[in-house]
Amino acid sequence: MRRLSGSGPTPGWGHETPHEEGAAILSVNELELSYPSRRALDRISFELGKGEQVAVVGPNGAGKSTLFKVIAGVMKATGGRVTIGGHGPVEHICIAYIPQRNQIDWSFPVTVSDVVMMGRAGRLGWLRRPRRLDQERVRECLDLVGLSDLAGRRIAELSGGEQQRMFIARALAQEAELMLMDEVLAGCDWRAEKEIFRILERLRSRRVTIMMATHDLDQAAAHFDRIMLLNRRLIGMGRPEAVFTPENLRETYGSHLRLVQTDTGLMILSDTCCEGGEHSDNG
Repeated sequence: MRRLSGSGPTPGWGHETPHEEGAAILSVNELELSYPSRRALDRISFELGKGEQVAVVGPNGAGKSTLFKVIAGVMKATGGRVTIGGHGPVEHICIAYIPQRNQIDWSFPVTVSDVVMMGRAGRLGWLRRPRRLDQERVRECLDLVGLSDLAGRRIAELSGGEQQRMFIARALAQEAELMLMDEVLAGCDWRAEKEIFRILERLRSRRVTIMMATHDLDQAAAHFDRIMLLNRRLIGMGRPEAVFTPENLRETYGSHLRLVQTDTGLMILSDTCCEGGEHSDNG
């Protein structure tokens, strides 16, 4: 049975490590992760500024989930270095990893409020009991994502969009400065997607840094500051108009992507490698 997870490598037992002055909120340098049969991540390097929102785009098996787990400290790289504010990721509780919905045991007998309170675990006192401050923080976070009326509901009774908003609230309760969102829009209808993007705009004003894995190139271009094209290695990173070139897209997706140049721009006719929505690890 999958456990309820998603806030970081060691929920409840992290450390609040001060960030070095002037250090990037996230710095990845020559990152590698290899398995006996293949390389999942190949010498990836980039930096994110505080408050930046970046979409990570690539086909299934490109290493998006793997990259997030290495940054969060859930998986250990075989080479390279990741720093959060100048320090290694396992030394922080400011990272929130929001996993794909199919990695969660939704039969776990907890309420929405219970899950959001889990985000406070790393900041509780030595008695490990919620204080009034923690309870107020949970209420504030539920209100921010529009789930106050569902605080007492069991998590299995939520819609897909409500479940993802609950985990965003948990990350906010954790006071995360870096949120890693793995396919949080998968299985959501357009109303739920619109609500999540509304929340992301509110997080922008709070200077929360966002990395979101997505298969939707149009959404990535419309809502994010920069795009990361990933297929085990970093193929391109920058503004959508600079990154979404025919050459980069073909290198990322190979024969799975059909591109047609029209009078109004580049049209994507099909992306068969991305059918099926949610997917397993290493996607």
